[in-house]
Amino acid sequence: MTESSMKKLASTLLDAITDKDPLVQEQVCSALCSLGEVRPVETLRACEEYLRQHDKLAHPYRAAVLRAMERVLSSHASELDKDTASTIILLASSEMTKTKDLVWDWQQAASGVLVAVGRQFISKVMEELLRRLHPGTLPHCAVLHTLASLSVANAFGVVPFLPSVLSSLLPVLGVAKQDTVRVAFCSALQRFSEGALEYLANLDRAPDPTVRKDAFATDIFSAYDVLFHQWLQSREAKLRLAVVEALGPMSHLLPSERLEEQLPKLLPGILALYKKHAETFYLSKSLGQILEAAVSVGSRTLETQLDALLAALHSQICVPVESSSPLVMSNQKEVLRCFTVLACSSPDRLLAFLLPRLDTSNERTRVGTLQVVRHVINSAAAQMEDKKPFILSSMRLPLLDTNSKVKRAVVQVISAMAHHGYLEQPGGEAMIEYIVQQCALPPEQEPEKPGPGSKDPKADSVRAISVRTLYLVSTTVDRMSHVLWPYLLQFLTPVRFTGALTPLCRSLVHLAQKRQEAGADAFLIQYDAHASLPSPYAVTGRLLVVSSSPYLGDGRGAAALRLLSVLHPNIHPLLGQHWETTVPLLLGYLDEHTEETLPQEEWEEKLLMFLRDTLAIISDNAWICQLSLELCRQLPCYDEAPQEKNFLYKCIGTTLGAASSKEVVRKHLQELLETARYQEEAEREGLACCFGICAISHLEDTLAQLEDFVRSEVFRKSIGILNIFKDRSENEVEKVKSALILCYGHVAARAPRELVLAKAESDILRNISQHFSTKVLGIKVETKDPALKLCLVQSVCMVSRAICSSTQAGSFHFTRKAELVAQMMEFIRAEPPDSLRTPIRKKAMLTCTYLVSVEPALDEQARADVIHGCLHSIMALLPEPKEEDGGCQKSLYLETLHALEDLLTSLLQRNMTPQGLQIMIEHLSPWIKSPRGHERARALGLSALLLRYFLEHLRVSVSTWVPGPGADACGTHDPECELPSWLPLAAAPAQAIVLFLETWIEGFSRDYRDDVAERLLSLKDGLVHPDPAILFHTCHSVGQIIAKRLPPDQLISLLLTMFEALGDPEKNCSRAATVMINCLLQERGGVLQEKVGEGGAWGGAPGEGWPWPVLDHPAHHTCMLWRALAVEPRLAAQVLGLLLEKMSKDVPFKESRAFLLGRTPDRVATLLPLSATCALFEVMSTPAAGPAVLELYPQLFVVLLLRVSCTVGVQLPRNLQAQERRGASPALATRNLEPCSSAVDTLRSMLLRSGSEDVVQRMDLEGGWELLRTSAGHEEGATRLARAMAEHAGPRLPLVLKTLACTHSSAYENQRVTTTAFLAELLNSNVANDLMLLDSLLESLAARQKDTCASVRRLVLRGLANLASGCPDKVRTHGPQLLTAMIGGLDDGDNPHSPVALEAMLGLARLVHLVESWDLRSGLLHVAIRIRPFFDSEKMEFRTASIRLFGHLNKVCHGDCEDVFLDQVVGGLAPLLLHLQDPQATVASACRFALRMCGPNLACEELSAAFQKHLQEGRALHFGEFLNTTCKHLMHHFPDLLGRLLTTCLFYFKSSWENVRAAAPLFTGFLVLHSEPRQQPQVDLDQLIAALQILLKDPAPEVRTRAAEALGRLVKLA
Repeated sequence: MTESSMKKLASTLLDAITDKDPLVQEQVCSALCSLGEVRPVETLRACEEYLRQHDKLAHPYRAAVLRAMERVLSSHASELDKDTASTIILLASSEMTKTKDLVWDWQQAASGVLVAVGRQFISKVMEELLRRLHPGTLPHCAVLHTLASLSVANAFGVVPFLPSVLSSLLPVLGVAKQDTVRVAFCSALQRFSEGALEYLANLDRAPDPTVRKDAFATDIFSAYDVLFHQWLQSREAKLRLAVVEALGPMSHLLPSERLEEQLPKLLPGILALYKKHAETFYLSKSLGQILEAAVSVGSRTLETQLDALLAALHSQICVPVESSSPLVMSNQKEVLRCFTVLACSSPDRLLAFLLPRLDTSNERTRVGTLQVVRHVINSAAAQMEDKKPFILSSMRLPLLDTNSKVKRAVVQVISAMAHHGYLEQPGGEAMIEYIVQQCALPPEQEPEKPGPGSKDPKADSVRAISVRTLYLVSTTVDRMSHVLWPYLLQFLTPVRFTGALTPLCRSLVHLAQKRQEAGADAFLIQYDAHASLPSPYAVTGRLLVVSSSPYLGDGRGAAALRLLSVLHPNIHPLLGQHWETTVPLLLGYLDEHTEETLPQEEWEEKLLMFLRDTLAIISDNAWICQLSLELCRQLPCYDEAPQEKNFLYKCIGTTLGAASSKEVVRKHLQELLETARYQEEAEREGLACCFGICAISHLEDTLAQLEDFVRSEVFRKSIGILNIFKDRSENEVEKVKSALILCYGHVAARAPRELVLAKAESDILRNISQHFSTKVLGIKVETKDPALKLCLVQSVCMVSRAICSSTQAGSFHFTRKAELVAQMMEFIRAEPPDSLRTPIRKKAMLTCTYLVSVEPALDEQARADVIHGCLHSIMALLPEPKEEDGGCQKSLYLETLHALEDLLTSLLQRNMTPQGLQIMIEHLSPWIKSPRGHERARALGLSALLLRYFLEHLRVSVSTWVPGPGADACGTHDPECELPSWLPLAAAPAQAIVLFLETWIEGFSRDYRDDVAERLLSLKDGLVHPDPAILFHTCHSVGQIIAKRLPPDQLISLLLTMFEALGDPEKNCSRAATVMINCLLQERGGVLQEKVGEGGAWGGAPGEGWPWPVLDHPAHHTCMLWRALAVEPRLAAQVLGLLLEKMSKDVPFKESRAFLLGRTPDRVATLLPLSATCALFEVMSTPAAGPAVLELYPQLFVVLLLRVSCTVGVQLPRNLQAQERRGASPALATRNLEPCSSAVDTLRSMLLRSGSEDVVQRMDLEGGWELLRTSAGHEEGATRLARAMAEHAGPRLPLVLKTLACTHSSAYENQRVTTTAFLAELLNSNVANDLMLLDSLLESLAARQKDTCASVRRLVLRGLANLASGCPDKVRTHGPQLLTAMIGGLDDGDNPHSPVALEAMLGLARLVHLVESWDLRSGLLHVAIRIRPFFDSEKMEFRTASIRLFGHLNKVCHGDCEDVFLDQVVGGLAPLLLHLQDPQATVASACRFALRMCGPNLACEELSAAFQKHLQEGRALHFGEFLNTTCKHLMHHFPDLLGRLLTTCLFYFKSSWENVRAAAPLFTGFLVLHSEPRQQPQVDLDQLIAALQILLKDPAPEVRTRAAEALGRLVKLA
């Protein structure tokens, strides 16, 4: 590169340094640095010259240039010659001192230049700086700052000059009066001292190893004297802090005797500042340095200052720390560093000061002291080694503190102690117990709010920290292993440590596994040597019981089971193999569920099975008895955990069941009965479960023990004691009786069935009855306690279920059956009929359900009483509660209703005959006719249930005829006449109707099927449809079926029931009744005339009794007339022909004058075609018109399609608009009289009536009808209609096309557009070829190629292109014709944005792959040249289409690309690469495709691979990285293209799109970056620089940034 080019580049960038955008300015600086990387000396000279010539340049821009120079110098200072270095030093010095005022960014930038040069030319820089130090005159602040920075950056170079510097500065210290100057002096002295200390610490690498501290001591002390005695007294806080910062490193350079002399004044002076400054970090840091200096010289004065020091430092550590303030956190670290220094020098004095402060009750004091103790334990371990007992004993009171912050601090201290062997000392166990206690804290007992910087409050809680500490100490501190094992086991069983079970188990598992690895002897626990440890039985019971609630306490169930599995050698030697297989299965089950999804009963059963298998493997009666004893002892531990206590009872029952000693079993059962807390419902349930499980193996002993307990003195004494307190006695005695009754029920439910039958009445029920009722003066008195009632019902239910499930139930005669049923009914009747508060009636009905199936059978009266009582108890309840009213209440309601259903079906099962069903219906009949909706709904639902049950379970022979229940039942099951609101309650009655009719029809034969019945079943969904019209239509269909199959003798009864419903206040009910009546009268009018004379008025011909309600709209009668005309097929054809003729008699619309100039005239529909269109709709809506519509299918379709096309945007006549605004009848509300909509509706109706339902459905799904109605979507609507016709109505197309043939010359442009769109889309389907329509379609489209309407010409090209997808095998045959039409379309008209040209490009993209190559070759170059201007079109669609077509042309030419076309490919590369940044995503996507297709034609595998890798669709593109890679390959394989590509980039510098305009200089920069020097002749560098210079003034910051970046890379062109 010539000197002039380099200079021009640099000056261009320097002129841009004044850009207002900081990002652009930063990029300009980076570009200057890029120049400096290649030509550092020239760049620095240019910057120096620029600053020298532009003396008035504002200081922010001068600072930017200086910063760029500093960056270049930081890596290239060694390349400077002395003259250049001197010039730069003089410039920087001048810039730095040009103004006496403080302009920090400018002066700092100049100082940075001097520091950067000073790393290499320290002598020259120091010479210049010393020249700026005038004797007796205050130096410039920037000079001081530069000297200070140099002292740190090049200590070895500056320290030899320090005596000279200090000799110049110290005399003027007293002259400095301004605080800013004093601060600068302090900073310089601090850096000088730090530099000197670094020099002295590395004398082995220093240039003069003879330098000693004494060389600076005198000067530093002189400076110290001024700073400490004069400046430190200043009122300016900033100056005081600067003085203190300097005093810290200066103290290390003071002579020892001077330091010792000054400490009595220095330390108090520093400490006094703590009260004056809020930010104390610098004070603490300096104090730490002073203390280190004092300790290093063995100061004795320090001892006298120790108390004051400790007090001040302690007050600092007790300041609450805000984590959001970094300075406060840093201050804490410096204060702790001070304590470390003091701990190493005076450990005894330090502990004597700290440990008493642990006894204070002040939170901050205690927390701060604990922090210091923890730090000292960690940082001064050697000095604290013999102090361990004292530190441990001092923790006594902090362990009792309940404050959360103190607890956190204590836990952290204990963690430090664990790492340094403190917990191995006597008293260490208390620390471990404290950690476990904190692990047991419940989360809700930590109300403390988190700090502002705490992201997760739970992570900082005392419990969370303690859990982490316990686990880390257990797993990472090897020396703690023998301390914690087996000591931690003793915390498993106490109740107060329950919350810590999960972390305890995890730690114990890890410790046990480590012990196992060490050997069996180390793992086995010697219980004799550890008397405080729980026994194996206690551990087994505890871990098993807490596993029943596995997700509490962070998943303690899994943790407990894992520990249990690991401990198996210490529990019993036979359990290893079994537990190793079963425990993982239990853990896997927990992993499959969550707390919400776990089935609790199933999980408990798995645990009990695990216990049963364990006891069976052990098979040691003594061991089992000992386990049962331990389990009984643990019962009081779970008084606050009822669920777990319930499970413990089950475990006790399981263990007693496995015991072989009857004495032990009876003894434990007696103890359980004596110690149970009968007031707790859960405990009563648990006790009963225990007795039930035990009875599986010990039925006789269990029953005997229950009777013995009642006869025992304990029971009698408790009753006697309770009688003293009359107000309490009854309730508490009944709780005991409730438990005993429940015990008998569970015994019956779980004991072996064969044994239960023998004991059911003689022992179990007898004792239950005795406990439930007592005798007072010989009179039987029953309890009023609902809990006792419920227990009785539950127990009787369990006894009954046990009897029913026995294999000998059929031969069992239950003598107490009637008595128990009567008892249950009393309970049911005693419940309030309007509310559901307890599950008594549910349980009582379940009991009756079981009792009904047991012999002897109930008599008829008892059965009726049961049915009547249960229905009366349930049916009158208030409606079903909603979810928000309480989930439990809703669940109880549903369960009670299911119990009633089970009872009724059980009663029906005992009498499975039509008469039995009729009896049930009669019981439900009053409720079905109830005026309350919810009662009717329940009754109908029960009816449906009984009918279904009857059908499913009835067994009849083929010859058996089952009579129906009668007309009353049929009438009462009408879907509408009874319900006050048909919408929410229609489902149940609908099922009732259908099932009733199924019963009636299926009664002829089990395998008989009737089409009418099948149709009836299909109507179920219609009866629950929310649309009234559909519902009434369904009612009409149901009525037809009933009318056809109803016996004549039941018809009048049904009608009378319907007539009653006509007066229903609910309108929907009365309307539905009307529908049903009309239907019945139509179908059975003749029968009614024979039976009832009054029926003649209703029973005429079907046409006379119209079934729909009369509508108010006047047009309704006209509509009915048109429908009536369609009833006769021959007449319908004539009517349709007449209407088609009327539609063509008048123009479709007339144009009205526009009232405003420039406004297009309104189009108003003419009345005759509009009326004919509406009439056609009514005629074709009649099913009888189907044959006539088929006959005239082509004419109707074409006329209506043309009608639709010419009414788009046409308005109704004003008189009809006024009528529409006044409102129509509800029936016509859905009809739209708007001309285009009515035409679309009529066309749709015509297709439906002609059997083209699939076409209509397809249009409905795709929204085609709506598109046809709008001007914007009409063309697409016609296209979708053609697509649907081709797919679903192909055979009808030949005649349709024949009729359409004459429309290409229509006078209405819209009609030509619609028909062309229709024909064009037909070519998109193979139906054109299958029906031999291809030639006629092509001819029809060719005839429209010269149409005056551009839309028609465009659609013609679309249709020709559709041949590629409809008939691809025919494209080659018609290739020349298709290509000629498409290429001609590219030149259509003079409009640069012609839609015809756009369609031609889209069509060519579809066809080029299918035509013959020789047909395409002749026009290939022409097409490529013609579409090239569209790459930069303003219209997104044209850019997208042209670029995609370019890609397809490349794809076709793969491997066979002529040189002339290859030139077009190369020429298109730059536009395609730049348009990857196009603001439109579709254009960018097209560029991706085109570039991927271009790759193979460029004969460069690397470039093609890069395109394939980076430009895949859907993959995020890092444009800069991709462009860099592309340019590298382009310059490597196509070096001659550099000039051409840069010329193209210059064109895009003027692009109207900001992103593309920014991409062009980026592309330019990367091309230059990867170019070689030999390519330089291809580039007009001056032109390129000038263009980029213009871009530097672009309004878009991004463009200016990229231009600056490109300028920086032009340095490559040397």
